[in-house]
Amino acid sequence: MNQPNILWICTDQQRWDTLSCLGTPGAQTPHIDNLAAAGVLFERAYVQSPICTPSRASFLTGMYPIAHQIQRNGNRRFPEHLHLLPRSFQQAGYRTGLIGKLHLSASQHGVEQRPDDGYDEFYWSQHPHPDWPEGHDYQTWLEEKGVDPQALYAHAQGAIYPGVEAEFHQTTWATERAREFISRHQQSPWFLSINLYDPHPPFDPPQAYLQRIDADAIRPPLFAESDLAHQARFTRVDQQTKKAVNPNVAVEGESLQGSHDTPPESWDAKAIRAAYFAMIAQIDDLVGSLTSLLDENGQRQNTLVIFMSDHGEMLGDHGLLYKGCRFYEGLVHVPLIVSWPQRFAPQRRSNALVELVDIPATLLESAGLPVPAQNQGLSLYALLNGDSALHQHKPYVLSEYFDALGFPGSIGSRASMYFDGRYKLIVYHDAEEGELFDLDNDPHEFHDRWHDPQFKQLKAQLIQQHFAAMMKVSGAGPERISDF
Repeated sequence: MNQPNILWICTDQQRWDTLSCLGTPGAQTPHIDNLAAAGVLFERAYVQSPICTPSRASFLTGMYPIAHQIQRNGNRRFPEHLHLLPRSFQQAGYRTGLIGKLHLSASQHGVEQRPDDGYDEFYWSQHPHPDWPEGHDYQTWLEEKGVDPQALYAHAQGAIYPGVEAEFHQTTWATERAREFISRHQQSPWFLSINLYDPHPPFDPPQAYLQRIDADAIRPPLFAESDLAHQARFTRVDQQTKKAVNPNVAVEGESLQGSHDTPPESWDAKAIRAAYFAMIAQIDDLVGSLTSLLDENGQRQNTLVIFMSDHGEMLGDHGLLYKGCRFYEGLVHVPLIVSWPQRFAPQRRSNALVELVDIPATLLESAGLPVPAQNQGLSLYALLNGDSALHQHKPYVLSEYFDALGFPGSIGSRASMYFDGRYKLIVYHDAEEGELFDLDNDPHEFHDRWHDPQFKQLKAQLIQQHFAAMMKVSGAGPERISDF
């Protein structure tokens, strides 16, 4: 089998409805659109956690959070007994590299502790901030260009503002490092993870990209007056607040704890959404630069390119911003594109339910490599290769939040989601609350049926199905090798 190169681009906190190929008003993503046209665009891809570290642990191990138990951001270390996907490619003779964040353990005050991650080349960079740890490759790159990182980011206060100019931006650093890696490795197969920090807040794109965006063309947040009463039920549930993350955002009457929401007119929603789309436009240029390089050096046909995000962003929908213990579409539904011109037919869209936990098995099968026993995901290879139905994959998807965030006001919430393609059930296990949405008739999730008597029987059925699904993936420990 002719093994493909793997170019895996993962953004941070990019919701699904941010691509112009999906008809999103105001989005400027021509290169990502071209990538989608050259492969398969998955229209219903879901994360296994709405928070960074547990989500990343899932799509790097092929395990659900309830099984791998990496439930929190900021954990001390990543356990060595879990097999990370890049190790399989490294052991198979691939040259492996990481550019950007790994975020499998704490990285707030220094480079995270590396497990046996399988990366031969490790160009690490987490958040760009004046608190620079040693070993931050973006800092090294800036210093090589004669730029003082401390001075460059001295203005960073967490507010919304035009950020570092494109020439010295972290996304530009990632583009240059990726082009160097690809250019160095043209004789043997390679596996490159590019884990970008954007469009994670603070929402601070370069001015040049901000000027490209027509803020008036972007859809306003999904918000109804009923959201205020609805969110009042969840004040004991973790949710990042506007001031807690961006202290200079003007917000009327918002506390720093709980999930208090506010109408879009009480804060600069239009500016935030424009900045967010500008950051994605810059990412789009990275995609264009790398796919053009692959075309130029003759590697594009045999390079499997995957584009995705670790989770989404509320972006003002229902009065909420950032992320937390929530399972709205904006937070758990993400972009997913897979392209391998030599093997997968182009210009296809799939509305099958898929999960990011399916990615390890998909990439391993594409390269003809064995799938570890720990894997719980279902390979997409047959769907991609045309050997199975384009619009059928899984009967449901799961997502979890178990004490994932650590921030002032965090309460340590626990909740989980079960979505069968029509009905979305969310159980807040420690708040005696839940939500039930019928997305066929309520695609924007305004009408919660949890307390609706007409949905009582359906809710009971879904709770039972949800419990059974969670037990199925809870993990049975090490591989069984004998009867006793």
